[in-house]
Amino acid sequence: MRIELDGKVAVVTGAAGELGRVMVRTLAECGADVAIHYHRNEVKASELVDEVRKLGRRAFAIQADVTDIRSVEEMRDQVAQALGDADIIVNNAVSQFSWKRILDQDVSDYEGQFRSSVLHNLFMTKAFVPTMIRKGWGRVIGINTECTLQCWPTQSAYVTGKHGMNGLLLVLTKEVGVHGITVNQVAPGWMYSDRDRERAQAGLPPNDAKGEYAGMLPLKHRGEDQDIANVVAFLASDLAKFITGAFIPVNGGGATVPAWL
Repeated sequence: MRIELDGKVAVVTGAAGELGRVMVRTLAECGADVAIHYHRNEVKASELVDEVRKLGRRAFAIQADVTDIRSVEEMRDQVAQALGDADIIVNNAVSQFSWKRILDQDVSDYEGQFRSSVLHNLFMTKAFVPTMIRKGWGRVIGINTECTLQCWPTQSAYVTGKHGMNGLLLVLTKEVGVHGITVNQVAPGWMYSDRDRERAQAGLPPNDAKGEYAGMLPLKHRGEDQDIANVVAFLASDLAKFITGAFIPVNGGGATVPAWL
């Protein structure tokens, strides 16, 4: 059994990021053509285009602001022109900021997370789902976070945005299922990625040098970026055609249920 995505067009937002770049490679390896969205990292996006094309798949890089509906609509039109209508959207992009306690966190950080988590998913839905409805097939995959299950100190702006994203996508699940569209979320833990590999190559200690994070996990080690991409590819395929509305933690068994239960 293998994941077959031949003939499918995927759009990955935040594709030049640590997790996004591995999602792109994996979707292409499974047969999908990929639109590689980036916000600022044009160099990495261009490198990914070359990698995907070497795999025999079509690809192109596209810059867009996922917190702006007009920018997302322009991206949709360019994807359709270059690759065809999207069958799969992976909403992975998110804004970055310093984590602080609620009393110290700037209001703009909450607004930024709302835009990059909730409005990002809303705009991608409005732009790309109508063509999925017409085709009677589609995959919406949101990249959430294990932090929504933890609700630890200093996570408030991040989890507030991601909880809003969760609510939006759960409602969407019930609205578009009749059209053959599944809507699922993947919640990564603190994954080992290129940033960690670069530290190792430079002879620097790992970010989790004391093993405190890994020590909290039942599996006792951090997962790989590839672990996230594997779940994304599975959810994008017909192997997951009867899975929708799922929130899948990929975090070594750390937090698996909401902190308030």
